[in-house]
This record gives sequence, C-alpha cells and structure tokens, in this order.
Amino acid sequence: MKVLALETANEQCSVCIAEDNQELYFQLDARAKAQTQTILPLIEQGFKELGIQATDLTAIAFSRGPGSFSGVRINAAVTQALAWANDLPVVPVSTLQAMAQAAYRIAGLTAVTAVLDARMQEVYIASFELDADGIMQAIDEEQLLSYSEAEQAVKFTVIGSGSALVKPEQVQYVAVTATAQDIATIANAQALKKNWVSAEYALPVYLRDNAWKKIPEQGKP
Repeated sequence: MKVLALETANEQCSVCIAEDNQELYFQLDARAKAQTQTILPLIEQGFKELGIQATDLTAIAFSRGPGSFSGVRINAAVTQALAWANDLPVVPVSTLQAMAQAAYRIAGLTAVTAVLDARMQEVYIASFELDADGIMQAIDEEQLLSYSEAEQAVKFTVIGSGSALVKPEQVQYVAVTATAQDIATIANAQALKKNWVSAEYALPVYLRDNAWKKIPEQGKP
C-alpha cells in the first residue's frame, strides 16, 4: 500500500511517499509561501528517486485544512489533479489532526489541544488523544474561536502557532507544525481500511466563511 502525502496548509511545502508505515521518501521546503513553485518538483523528485510513477500509488493524501487559505487551496488542487488523472482515491486529513500527530512524533505527547493561528483575533482549535494504533484521534470538533473562547476550550497540552494566543504561559510546543510525514502516517491507517474518497471530494476545509478577505482585513502585519 503506497501513499503519496502532500502538506502545504501551513505555508510550507512537504511531500512524503510511504508504504505500509515505512517512509520511502520525504522532502521539506521550509520557505514560506513557496508551495506553488515547489510541490510538483518535489513530487517528481520522489517518483524519480523511487523509480515509480503515479499509477503505482494506492492513494493520495493531503492536508485539507484548516490553515493558510492559499496553502489549503493549492494542496487540494494538486491532489485533485493527480487523483483524477490517475484514477486514484484520496484521503483528506485534518491539518489539526496532523499537528497532533506531529506532537506525538516529535515530543511523544499523547493528548494535545492543537491551536492554529487563524488571524483576525481567532484560532482554529481541536483536541486529540492517541489511539491503540498510534494515531491521534479527535475527541471534539474542529472550531474557529476567539482567543477567550479558545482558552475555555483547551483540554490538554496546547501545541501549534496559536498556543501563545490562548495560553501565553504554555509556549513550549508553539513551533509544532505538521509535515507530509504526519499526513502519511494518518492516511496509511485510513487507506488500510479503504476510508477514502474519490477525487471530486478532495475539498479544502476553511472553517471561515470569509476566508477570502484581503490581507489588510485579516489583521496581518
């Protein structure tokens, strides 16, 4: 079972190819907002290094959001194009779940509240706990909340870029962010159960109706 995993929702770009929980290829471009220039070359590089092509894949997984509006849109568009062209199923993965998986991979945390800065004085938030298969599973719904509302919604150790906004005293894991490695880990478990969708359902999740607002309106510097 070979899975191509893509992550561009956090304003960075990473690609991972994994087979039955074994990582075969991983590349990360940490430059902010360079996804459109790097994602396809990184995919092609992976195929070349492994001597495979898209038709050798079992499924394509992607970080479907919430996250950077443009990053989530790029991720979904590339996934849809590859899946349609090669008749492959798709595994959409929550960006917040992937962040939680990263916290387990990096720091061994088994219960976290993932908090992602959503700008406009709000954050994306959800809590996760590790299951028996080593996958961080949601125990509540993803939400878009104000800082004060999010502070009340925290259940466990906070992680992610929104940590300092809701729990200024807990900033140890503010730098935790997901990569395609975490997308691949979650997606592999789903692919084994054939929990996937067709390309037409490779859709982004924004959680915000006005995600299209211009940068000056989002309170960005």
